[in-house]
Amino acid sequence: MLARNDIGHRLLVLVSLADAVEARRLSATLAGMDDLVAVYPGELEEGERADVVVADHAGAAVAAPGMRLVLLSDRGLGLDGTVPAVAVLAPNAAPALVISAIRLAAAGYRIRPCGNDFPVAHDETDEGRLIEEGPAHAAVHLSPREAQVLALLAEGAPNKVIARRLDISVHTAKFHVAALLVKLGAANRTDAIATAMRQGLVLV
Repeated sequence: MLARNDIGHRLLVLVSLADAVEARRLSATLAGMDDLVAVYPGELEEGERADVVVADHAGAAVAAPGMRLVLLSDRGLGLDGTVPAVAVLAPNAAPALVISAIRLAAAGYRIRPCGNDFPVAHDETDEGRLIEEGPAHAAVHLSPREAQVLALLAEGAPNKVIARRLDISVHTAKFHVAALLVKLGAANRTDAIATAMRQGLVLV
């Protein structure tokens, strides 16, 4: 899985949303990922820290310094003294996009959707990379199959899962992944997803 390859362990994700139904829905989705473990506030053991916190403004106070906060908000980053968000997504963001943001945030990226006017908080001690709308780049044209592979990459699917889901061989899956890395100018899967999000190639 993407997170295991890049940071070497299962990610502990603290879900802190005011809407209990949405919190349960997101946690259930995270439970289906074998590289993510979801917990609620109060479930962390003493001394245990979450790798990433997914919260709305009401729940963001659970994030401690050093934690990476994925904020689900349409109000921007106005957290006033709390941990700055490294990712800002719409409150109704699709679970697949939230999962991608979790993995990217844990890998050191700062994320905001293309076209989003929210300012991105910068911590000068953090070397996170910013994914944002920038100067125009040459459009990347993907085949329908490459688009399917990219969508599965954004879910964190390894080559074997991509092959099974698309009913192709693992060798062919590897070929498509390699072709995507070249087309996107990415060094690895994490960079490929970051570039795809920046260019609007990951549809939600």
